[in-house]
Amino acid sequence: MTEATTVPTAPGAKPTLFQRLPIVSHVRRSVGVQRGMLVAGLIISSVFLIAALFAPLIAPYGFAQSRDENGIFGKQLPPSPEHLWGTTVGGFDVLSRVIWGTQTAISVVVIAVVLSIFIGVVLGLISGYLGGWLDRILIVIADAIYPFPTLLLAIVMSIVISGGRSSLWSGIFSAAISITVVFIPQYFRVVRAEAIRLKAEAFVESARVVGSSTGRIMFTHVLRNSTRTLPLILTLNASEAILTLAGLGFLGFGIAPTSAAEWGYDLNRALSDAASGIWWTGLYPGAAIVLLVLGLTLVGESVNDISDPKLRTRKRLRKVAA
Repeated sequence: MTEATTVPTAPGAKPTLFQRLPIVSHVRRSVGVQRGMLVAGLIISSVFLIAALFAPLIAPYGFAQSRDENGIFGKQLPPSPEHLWGTTVGGFDVLSRVIWGTQTAISVVVIAVVLSIFIGVVLGLISGYLGGWLDRILIVIADAIYPFPTLLLAIVMSIVISGGRSSLWSGIFSAAISITVVFIPQYFRVVRAEAIRLKAEAFVESARVVGSSTGRIMFTHVLRNSTRTLPLILTLNASEAILTLAGLGFLGFGIAPTSAAEWGYDLNRALSDAASGIWWTGLYPGAAIVLLVLGLTLVGESVNDISDPKLRTRKRLRKVAA
């Protein structure tokens, strides 16, 4: 009964392409608490993703809108039918800024992850397969970059890229690029280790014998088999990208409120409100950060548990004992 529930396909049937996708395959293989954590994380992350995609339709006001046909919004107004989550010290609708803030957060995560995966995978593949002096130089550079604090590097990159201006894309790219630089060594090391192992395999030797070019072997045979653990690293690093962006905004190096909505900036502005008993200006942006990081962390930890061969072996032994 357990096997039939976990794997819905018929015995011996080959899984479809959709069932072999990273997250889908993990859901199919998960059971019990693992499946609950993974599904909960996917639901939370999906809610934020939907809010980011449809923010113009969901948000009642614009992220920098401080008035409507009835006049100017009041400042620090408590939750009401007109403003369900109240207004900020700047006279902005809290609900609208939280919804619009998902666009900023998701944009930073997507840009940082795409850039770090692309650069880290390419460098790791070249370094591991070719070796030699290039491999030694790239390892030294990766070891030098990895210890840098993400937030400190983000502050420096923000100043260099934006030049003191907190516009939308300068703020997004400064945070994304700083996160990219820190994350590249992680992808580089994983792919490099796999490339070193795979270049000694029989199928790679066979490709050399039949006359395949070095580029074809690297990007067709080795690359295809060296990226299986990347979804795990991706989900675990995405939450750190959210916290880095929030830290930039909280310290004043993020995005101005008239350029985009950003949760860290709203938390910074809500510090003085908390001492006056005005809780709504800081509660909802902080809860958004916590929930999004929680959702991404649940997905990452669940994928890690399911991908761990030791955990899979223990689970299989428990099933046999039962």
